[in-house]
Amino acid sequence: MSLFSDTYLTIDQNSEAIFKDKGSKFLAFAYPITNEQQVKEILQRLKKEHHTANHHCYAYRLGEDKLNVRANDDGEPSNTAGKPILGQIQSNDLTDICIVVVRYFGGTLLGVSGLINAYKQAAAEAIKAANVIEKHILFSYHIQFNFKQLNEVMKLLKQLDVKITHQAFDNACEINFKVRKANAELCEEKLKKIEGLILSYK
Repeated sequence: MSLFSDTYLTIDQNSEAIFKDKGSKFLAFAYPITNEQQVKEILQRLKKEHHTANHHCYAYRLGEDKLNVRANDDGEPSNTAGKPILGQIQSNDLTDICIVVVRYFGGTLLGVSGLINAYKQAAAEAIKAANVIEKHILFSYHIQFNFKQLNEVMKLLKQLDVKITHQAFDNACEINFKVRKANAELCEEKLKKIEGLILSYK
């Protein structure tokens, strides 16, 4: 994807998959998320549902900039679980996603390379089972203006294809809206030309 892209990829609903190797079962669960608190809740729920499992390993990536990442091995040898799960999230260029792989040990040790492969494959299968969608990166604004300017402002916002999230019309009017990153600069430029209008970022 382009450095200047105003879209990102994520999933729109939960998905599940299973990978088996030498008696061990790896249950993979993928979730769309928007914050770290959701990760804690997901882990609590899965640990309760699969309380007899040996490991609950996970990785997530958050944010349109894809910079908030974490991987956890949950007792498996270092970098054999969380990192391969995160690797699948990154290689599919996904964000706002958490993948948890629950392992039931089958009695036979898989070794470092076997574990890496198992967690990688389980995560890959969960992504394959998910519905990947493209979302737009949106910038949020707040504007205040005089009621006399309402028609001019609304006409402009319609042209710019913005999503209005809040509006209040009185002598002094205010609108909160979101606009695609690609249209943000043009939007600011045009709104600033309206005399007396106050534009701020939300």
